[in-house]
Amino acid sequence: MTTPAPEQTSDALSPVRAGLLRAAHTDAEALLTGAEREATAVLDQARTEARTILDEARRQGEADGADAARDFLVRARREARSRTLTARREAYEELRREAAERVRALRRTADYPSLREQLEHRARLLLGSAAEVTEHADGGVLAQAPGRRVDLSLTALADRALDRMGGAVRSLWEP
Repeated sequence: MTTPAPEQTSDALSPVRAGLLRAAHTDAEALLTGAEREATAVLDQARTEARTILDEARRQGEADGADAARDFLVRARREARSRTLTARREAYEELRREAAERVRALRRTADYPSLREQLEHRARLLLGSAAEVTEHADGGVLAQAPGRRVDLSLTALADRALDRMGGAVRSLWEP
């Protein structure tokens, strides 16, 4: 057997080499195309997941914002109600003080002795003629009988009159 000359070997292998190179190029192109498709698919999937995450985050943020707004509104309504009730209570207490001052001023009028006499008479009607009746420091009378007591002081009478007015008193400070 004789060994062919290197030139002949080289020429004889040229078609094989060319075929192998073509096959390598084809395989490389196929790999690149596949890698590009895979990279595109991965990027598309990542974008889809990112959109999904952003959409969920947006929905959650809107829900959290709605919850926060609702909580704020509830607190604001409670605060407004509290302030309204406080203002009403203060107005009512001022009305009670004013009424008490005005009825106490009756002691300085010429009609007070007659009023006091009427209150003493009323106390004896309620507790009996043996009731012990004394003048109250704010005007009016206090009466006691065994086991019973009647407060017909001017301030107590004014308080009871306001209590009897009930809800009608609210019309003084409500629109």
